[in-house]
Amino acid sequence: MSQIIIQGGERLEGTLRVQGAKNSVLPILAATILHPGQTVLRGCPHLSDVEASIRILQHLGCEAQWEGEDLTVNAAPMGRWDIPDHLMREMRSSVIFLGAVLARFGWAEMSYPGGCELGPRPIDLHLSTLRRLGADLREEGGRLRCAAQQMEGREIALGIPSVGATENAILAACGAEGETVLVNAAREPEIVDLQNFLCAMGCKVRGAGSSTICIAGRQETHDATYSVMPDRIVAATWLSAVAAVGGEVELEHINYRHLSTVTAALHEAGCRISGGEGKIGLRSEGRLRAISAVRTAPYPGFPTDAQAVLMAALLRSKGATVFVENIFENRYRHVDELRRMGADISVADRVAVVTGTSELYGAPVRATDLRGGAALMVAGLAAEGETRIGDIQHIQRGYEDPVRDLRKLGAAIRLE
Repeated sequence: MSQIIIQGGERLEGTLRVQGAKNSVLPILAATILHPGQTVLRGCPHLSDVEASIRILQHLGCEAQWEGEDLTVNAAPMGRWDIPDHLMREMRSSVIFLGAVLARFGWAEMSYPGGCELGPRPIDLHLSTLRRLGADLREEGGRLRCAAQQMEGREIALGIPSVGATENAILAACGAEGETVLVNAAREPEIVDLQNFLCAMGCKVRGAGSSTICIAGRQETHDATYSVMPDRIVAATWLSAVAAVGGEVELEHINYRHLSTVTAALHEAGCRISGGEGKIGLRSEGRLRAISAVRTAPYPGFPTDAQAVLMAALLRSKGATVFVENIFENRYRHVDELRRMGADISVADRVAVVTGTSELYGAPVRATDLRGGAALMVAGLAAEGETRIGDIQHIQRGYEDPVRDLRKLGAAIRLE
């Protein structure tokens, strides 16, 4: 099994282009099946979750082909509406295919999704939203059997602004008769990217980025080429790494507005931040100060996916910082691994208190989930000695080639 090995203490300097967004491209890949033709996704990241989505598309009968960073999907030959259990278990986002398959065929059959174990993430809200559109969903033998040949648009108010439920509802509504209005929809930039992709191939969706989204169903679609937005969480990871170890970096191909809460926290910690169109700069002396409480929240609040990497950046800070995790119950699974490196972190329920320590020490650790694994990379870069990170398949779900990218900035890191 491969490991990421880091020799800590090297300052990070240079310019880096940010990869395409995992949380954007996965629903977009599901959306490609709404058009019985060809779509080209430019800047599509090579991730294990993307490959899992491609395997689902191919099982459904679609064709997918890479050409460098561009992925071409031909959904014309799609002839199946069932997804087997082993493909659904590969990632949590597989549930997003439910709305898209229903919109295309009016039928769908699949099991419950897998992915990182971050606590209960029930899909009840997904299912209730689809039922509101007229879908008949039943569970038989651990599988969902869905029929939706007469979906009709209507106003649907989400109980919470769930990203996945919003995406599933948008995709299903594209196949419904008439207009659907989603109220209390998620506002994340990735929702905007999904809307823009759908509009590029002929669908009519408006309002993404606000709490109300309108979808006109059953529009005529056409072939399209679309560029995937940059990954704001990957950008937050590299910014946190430079903040932790010291140095200066400029990230290209990134919308600085999408990271305002993260950069505000790093600025409060003592980093110098600069932003411009399509780029973010950060300079750090490597010894940060504690900041006011970090509370995760739906966008535009502090992103739960950036909580772990910011925590890792503050392990050697002066003072104590409180983290409050409001999205997922098990977002602190990385804490025990950070403690192996000398971190001083106490956890009680959804609250973690990070008290800065003077030194971190390299140690053998393992990635417990995607963002926890990223936090271990950040901590390893700032630690004294060698850090060996195992179970890196979690990291590969969301980071295209972290060893390559960190090497570009001068890190002593390798894959073994």
